[in-house]
Amino acid sequence: MASPSPRSSSFATTSRTPLRPSKVTIDDSCQTEADNTQEQEKQKRKLSQKQKTLSLCQSSIVGHLSPWPTYTSGQTILHNRKPCSDYCRKRAGSWRQQPLGITKPRYLEQLENYLRKELLLLDLSTDSAQELRLQPYREIFDFFIEDFKTYKPLLSSIKNAYEVMLAHQREKIRALEPLKAKLVTVNEECNERILAMRAEERSEISLLKKEKMNLLKLVDKKNEEKISLQSEVTKLRKNLAEEYLRYLSERDARKILIADLNELRYQREDMSLAQSPGVWGEDPVKLTLALKMTRQDLARTQMELNTMKANFGDVVPRRDFEMQEKTNKDLQEQLDSLRDDYEEVRKEHEILLQLHMSTVKERDQFYSELQEIQRTSTPRPNWTKCESVVAGGPDRWHMLAEGKNSDQLVDVLLEEIGEMLLQEKDFFPGLGYGESVPPFLRVDGVVENKKPTKKDVVNLLKDAWKERLAEEQKEKFSDFFFSFLERRFGPADAMAWAYTVFENIKLFHSNEIMSQFYAVLMEKMSESVYVKHKETISQLLKEMTNADSQNEGLLTMEQFSTVLRSIFPFKKEEKIQELMEAAGWQLSSNADWLSYQSLFTEDEEGQVTPFMRMLWEQYVEEKDEYLQELKQDLGLELYEKVTLPKVREALMTIDPSLDKQTLNSYLSQAFQLPLTELPEESEEKEEDIMIKLQTVLERLQMIDIRRRGPREQEPTS
Repeated sequence: MASPSPRSSSFATTSRTPLRPSKVTIDDSCQTEADNTQEQEKQKRKLSQKQKTLSLCQSSIVGHLSPWPTYTSGQTILHNRKPCSDYCRKRAGSWRQQPLGITKPRYLEQLENYLRKELLLLDLSTDSAQELRLQPYREIFDFFIEDFKTYKPLLSSIKNAYEVMLAHQREKIRALEPLKAKLVTVNEECNERILAMRAEERSEISLLKKEKMNLLKLVDKKNEEKISLQSEVTKLRKNLAEEYLRYLSERDARKILIADLNELRYQREDMSLAQSPGVWGEDPVKLTLALKMTRQDLARTQMELNTMKANFGDVVPRRDFEMQEKTNKDLQEQLDSLRDDYEEVRKEHEILLQLHMSTVKERDQFYSELQEIQRTSTPRPNWTKCESVVAGGPDRWHMLAEGKNSDQLVDVLLEEIGEMLLQEKDFFPGLGYGESVPPFLRVDGVVENKKPTKKDVVNLLKDAWKERLAEEQKEKFSDFFFSFLERRFGPADAMAWAYTVFENIKLFHSNEIMSQFYAVLMEKMSESVYVKHKETISQLLKEMTNADSQNEGLLTMEQFSTVLRSIFPFKKEEKIQELMEAAGWQLSSNADWLSYQSLFTEDEEGQVTPFMRMLWEQYVEEKDEYLQELKQDLGLELYEKVTLPKVREALMTIDPSLDKQTLNSYLSQAFQLPLTELPEESEEKEEDIMIKLQTVLERLQMIDIRRRGPREQEPTS
């Protein structure tokens, strides 16, 4: 019996064995190939010895090969029948019904015993267990080829065909291993870049917090200066009032003194007249009485003068009072002017600080972009080389590459390569029954690849969404998806279609329908997000139709902008402008009308218009900004834990328009509690269940969370 040819060593795996992607590098694959070659050489030496042993047993029966079981009856000869025809099946059934009183041929029994012993001796714990398990069968096949001379050419051609095909598949797997290693390297680089960006964000946040504290200290210092100035003004007013009273008293005392002086002058004149020559002739008694009365008047006048001095000694003259009042008024005007100048300078300082912060942020962003460009732009890829690789030629490549940067072009190229590899694959390896495997993919063995087109997959997903939205009893989405496939294709092909659809939607990230379906299926996004997005689009189309009074399918720029602002009242002006530009209206455009119905169309492969894509991208950005604002209001790091009352308070702070039902739905999703078990605000305690902030944000990211109203503004001074 001839020994097996060297090429027969490649007959190590059957077409039923799934080809799993290797997880080792090129060097490891080369080392494994060398070990397999050595193992095959050992098997060849063992085979030659086994053939010698089996040839001794065969020598006794050469020329006596039994035609079992054909000799049992002459009716078993098939004339002009195919090997697998119904007639064969009927005959096989009749053979099973006949009594088996005839034993097997001796040569067949020897071959079966030999095969059983060889299988028991194999070591199936090595990596090449499948090749070792196939070796005894290959030997038996070689025995048949050598013994049956008539069928030897046909059997050899069959064997060679399988060997060529397996060698071709092995070479293809070996060629794809470097690409997988490159993908792993790119994934690691992206993770490192994400970690670096997060570290930069944390450092920038710490710097902003320090600057905020410095500004708060500056504000406190200015407030203290303001209080000191007010106290000085109060003190000056008090001193002014005291000076006014003192000057007033002095003025009144001066007037009294002047009156007294005048009175004394008049009395002296009277006395001088009395001492004139004509006075000596008057009565001395009368003069004595007049002198007495005069002295009394002098005493009374002196007393009044002393009283006046005591009462009005500190009175300020009116002239000095008016001068001080004028000086005080000038000082007050200067104080008001300085206060206005201070407020103006403070506002300018705040504006300059904000401008400085924005400038620093832009500088850092431009610097990081410059570093990224310097790292990735040398050498610049020649994307025109992809025209001959992508199916459809240059025209299709230009359509795919329009308006995309290098990073996006890499994603497009990977999707095209993945699509070609997916079409070449005939079977998918089963993922088993592990807990990490989704329920609709739990199967062992291999599963057939149905190889549908992208259009077929998109239509299938649309039908699934229609049926999902129409059903009344809501079950888990993954269970519904498998039930839908069973109803559409039958239980036998449901698993094959589940693997086929899953591999397609996992590959095409740029297709909005596939990416959204994949996110919902893998529980990375709630169904409510998809439903609410579709309702928003329907409402937008309805409002545009209502604005089209002529029913011509055309809108002006003003009408289009008004509809957008009515549907999205909380979008910023630049977001509205982005939507208008995505719809085809540029700032320099001279068009007067827009066909709005064309904005809501899709092509056969599910690709939406730029306007629809911009709507979805803005929704994702607004959700991220909302959650980032929630994180900033909580003032915690991602690894720190947070309680339900704090999350409730933070949500009401950043979005006061939240109604109670919506707020409770957010809290139920964040803390994974039923709505009936949520505590009321009066029952909440600080020692409630605590969850990491990162977990809360990830759970809220899955649902449809959006702003319900504007945030309350601080009251202006």
